Amino acid sequence: MRFRSRARSRFGQAFLLLNKGCMDLRRATSVTKIIAAVLSILGVVGCGGVPVVPPDLQQKIERDVSFQQIKDSPLSYKGQFVVVGGTVLSVKPLKQNGTQIEVLQLPLASDYEPQGRLTDSHGRFLAFHKEFLDPATIPTGTRVTVVGEVTGSTTQMLDEVEYAYPTIDIASLTVWPPKLPAFWFHPYPYFGAYWGPYWGPYWGPPHWSPYGLRRR
Repeated sequence: MRFRSRARSRFGQAFLLLNKGCMDLRRATSVTKIIAAVLSILGVVGCGGVPVVPPDLQQKIERDVSFQQIKDSPLSYKGQFVVVGGTVLSVKPLKQNGTQIEVLQLPLASDYEPQGRLTDSHGRFLAFHKEFLDPATIPTGTRVTVVGEVTGSTTQMLDEVEYAYPTIDIASLTVWPPKLPAFWFHPYPYFGAYWGPYWGPYWGPPHWSPYGLRRR
């Protein structure tokens, strides 16, 4: 059983952007990349750069099977290995030395990192880890990618309705570092008497000035 954390470092590229002084509004997205890179470096735990799908499982993965297909007919894919991911909704230790992870499915990027908005989800699934995982280590909102075997489905109560969850036994679990929120940028820069471009709305990134980074 594999349980890992993953981070992708863009620190070198971010450092070059800083040296070039690319702080105009056209390059504003570089600011968030720089901050994200630094936070990723600080938050690295475990083996960064390790493939999401372990080498011994590469040949077992059914890459043409979508989550929607699994959700519509979970028993048809029972015993098959798939890669699915999303954001954690809950983590529940089980009495029989295991852990149940409830995940809201999200689309996966080419590197298997969950992406997109919550409204892009096709539903929920339950992933089962054979060992105990402390819920505090995988809090709600954590993005995960699961490599595992489809075992069928189970029906549980979701508020006041019955919900059929596809179930997957985890062979490998990747926990991704948190992402910074997407800032809402104004369509044009506002130059004050002493400040550089103003980005908003009100909770956005700090002002940039020729003398360094200042906060409102």
